Amino acid sequence: MNRVLVKIAYLGDGFNGSQIQPSGRTVESVVLEKLLIVMRCSAEELDLKFSSRTDKGVNALGNAILFNSIFSDNAVMLKALNAIGGDIFFRSACTVPDDFNVRYASCRIYRYVLPSKGMDMDLARQCADIFLGEHDFARFCRPDNKPTVANVERIDMDERDGLLILEFEARYFLWNMIRRIVAAIHSVSIGTHTLDDVHRALDDLQEVNFGVARPDALTLMDVVYDWLEFTPADGSQFSSRKDEESFSQGLRRTFFDSL
Repeated sequence: MNRVLVKIAYLGDGFNGSQIQPSGRTVESVVLEKLLIVMRCSAEELDLKFSSRTDKGVNALGNAILFNSIFSDNAVMLKALNAIGGDIFFRSACTVPDDFNVRYASCRIYRYVLPSKGMDMDLARQCADIFLGEHDFARFCRPDNKPTVANVERIDMDERDGLLILEFEARYFLWNMIRRIVAAIHSVSIGTHTLDDVHRALDDLQEVNFGVARPDALTLMDVVYDWLEFTPADGSQFSSRKDEESFSQGLRRTFFDSL
């Protein structure tokens, strides 16, 4: 069997998060079900691992999964998986060494979209800049008994068509970290909190409740392994940048329809 790394896309509203749970339909449980059908082997033989966890409602355009495949041709494998893929699309694949660690990516890129009405964009930008670089994000995540230091490499802002589009890049993010940062940026931009409140919370001087932004406006855009080359699925509706943007616009329409 070959060890393969596969990028997958899905809308989060159809799943109770990504990780298998005692009850509820999850991305992992559905992926595992489809792999077992196509690969005709046991779950132990598959040894399925996910690069990134996404919460209930959170979308993905490029989450990465790692498993053992019986196929020597990744394009044929992707075609077989997408034939029964349903609401999970298997975008691309790359054969990797047996000891490959799916968690060790070059970076992860997330996008969050929210209405910009009533927001002071200068304050939003100043607030976003506070989170750049290495910080202890203990007050901006759910610690989950793990270290809370992370390094945010990039936060881009783009305002258009009544929307603020925030894009985050880092090697890894903590649980709920982006949604809590977005909530702080929004709160500061509408005057509910101040930049000093953010500094005090980030410096662990004071507990400040900025809230948690809603999950369905968050998308894991990509898990990047810049030393690998992926084979795209034939006929992929996500194979070009234009089509990725169309998918993202669909997410935004869904977001506004639910307001």
